[in-house]
Amino acid sequence: MSKPDTPVTKTQATNFIRDIIRADVEAGKLAAEAVVTRFPPEPNGYLHIGHAKSICVNFGLAQQFGGQCNLRFDDTNPSKEEQEYVDAIMDDVRWLGFTWAGEVRYASDYFDQFYAWAQHLIREGRAYVCDLSAEQASEYRGWATSPGKPSPYRERSAEENLDLLERMKHGEFDEGAKVLRAKIDMASPNMNLRDPILYRIRKQSHHHTGDTWCIYPSYDFAHGQEDAIEGVTHSICTLEFADHRPLYDWFLEQLPVPSRPRQYEFGRLNLDYTVTSKRKLKRLVDEGHVDGWDDPRMPTIHGMRRRGFTARAIRNFCDALPVAKSDGVVSVAQFESAVRDDLDRHAPRGMAVLNPLKVIVENFSEDRVESLSAARHPKEDMGERILPFTRELYIDTADFTEDTTLSRKKFKRLVLGDYVRLRGAYVIKANRVEHDVNGSPAVLYAELVENTVGEDPPEGIKPRGVIHWVSATEGRQATIRVYERLFITASPDKGEGDLLDHINPESKRIITNAWIEPALAEANPESSFQFEREGYFVADRFDHCAESPVFNMTIGLRDTFSEKPGGQ
Repeated sequence: MSKPDTPVTKTQATNFIRDIIRADVEAGKLAAEAVVTRFPPEPNGYLHIGHAKSICVNFGLAQQFGGQCNLRFDDTNPSKEEQEYVDAIMDDVRWLGFTWAGEVRYASDYFDQFYAWAQHLIREGRAYVCDLSAEQASEYRGWATSPGKPSPYRERSAEENLDLLERMKHGEFDEGAKVLRAKIDMASPNMNLRDPILYRIRKQSHHHTGDTWCIYPSYDFAHGQEDAIEGVTHSICTLEFADHRPLYDWFLEQLPVPSRPRQYEFGRLNLDYTVTSKRKLKRLVDEGHVDGWDDPRMPTIHGMRRRGFTARAIRNFCDALPVAKSDGVVSVAQFESAVRDDLDRHAPRGMAVLNPLKVIVENFSEDRVESLSAARHPKEDMGERILPFTRELYIDTADFTEDTTLSRKKFKRLVLGDYVRLRGAYVIKANRVEHDVNGSPAVLYAELVENTVGEDPPEGIKPRGVIHWVSATEGRQATIRVYERLFITASPDKGEGDLLDHINPESKRIITNAWIEPALAEANPESSFQFEREGYFVADRFDHCAESPVFNMTIGLRDTFSEKPGGQ
């Protein structure tokens, strides 16, 4: 048996499941040769940040104990499942940096075995075909404070039940006409044990099995048996499945399964200002409130990837969270901080002007292009980049003012008649300005101070500060998509009114006239950069190309959301 290869240290987050597995390994309690976990998504939507934590827990524990983690699709409901979701989920797991054991597995791979086990339960007097309608079944089920009552079909003979189940399988009955139910305890205080449904009639094509079946097992019936077939040793679920564990165990006790897994539950990851219900996320997509499942404002793994959140940052964030026995809400600012810390270390620097103001350096000739060198990162060894310096430049409109009364302490940028340093380049002085028809600055005329690249200016010249810039003739025009949080309230799906009432109307802004360093246009899709003094940006994975650069804003250099009205 493999021993843990990563000892618990004070820096590791609390993880009670890790402690259970370690104790099982050390006590020799595992019947299998190694720890086996599984990640079992239902392919009815795209994965989100909560799933990312589950992926890190399941794959991470298997790695730590020298075991394996299976990727298995719990595809028991053809009405909501699609191949698109299957493909997206596999892509997400790979992108996060994990490799599943063997081939991808599907609940539908085991449909023949599930059916045989359903017949076994009938023969043992543990299951029956019920004709109650959904409304009647709900009435018979009772309430949490009062027992249910037996279905009038509960005592059908095994022969009749086997015959009816076979006829259900062959499509003889309409959807909803009959179901197969387990015969457990209609008076149980656990509602999940009050004769739960094992099979429903669904005359719909299945993404994996086509039209082979028209009856499909319930998730509860499939779950434990899938684990048993695959030899899963530790079946790790989120807390909503805690009340289902007695049913999980009941099926394993009643059936001749090849192994006996154990289920453990941990608190799911919830973030404020975020919705993670797949049903609600699907509504946002279907109604056009976002631009698809991979919209950078979405908490889906696809969305976070397109926004520029790195797989490393997501893993680090999830691994730093405790695996506990209770649910909680984590501040989205904590997640954003993990992303910011990761990008600060790994993202090379570049310059982009999002709100350009043209500057003409009058004492620099029109045909001259000077190649200046700047570090790609201030701390990490990433080499140098070339900045073409030309007569015509762009600076950000916010970096210039005509108000000469502003003190240097209040405004550390370019003021008419004063000096500023262009980052990595010359010190310049603003001499005069032309205005547009609205009276706003349109063109700024300046002069550079010679021999100030990397050198202090002559005595008596003291620049107010340092600002970024881009060559107007050598730089490239780019489209910049600026994103904010999708919701303006901390609990958008629990507050007053409809979910849509809490959408941030300023969550997306498109800038079409930004200017960037020429080298940024050549960046590969999904390459991340810090645009100096602006924030972190990523070349869009689909739309970016050298001829038409498109960057998505990942995150600002600091958290400014809480400073805005409503961003509490």
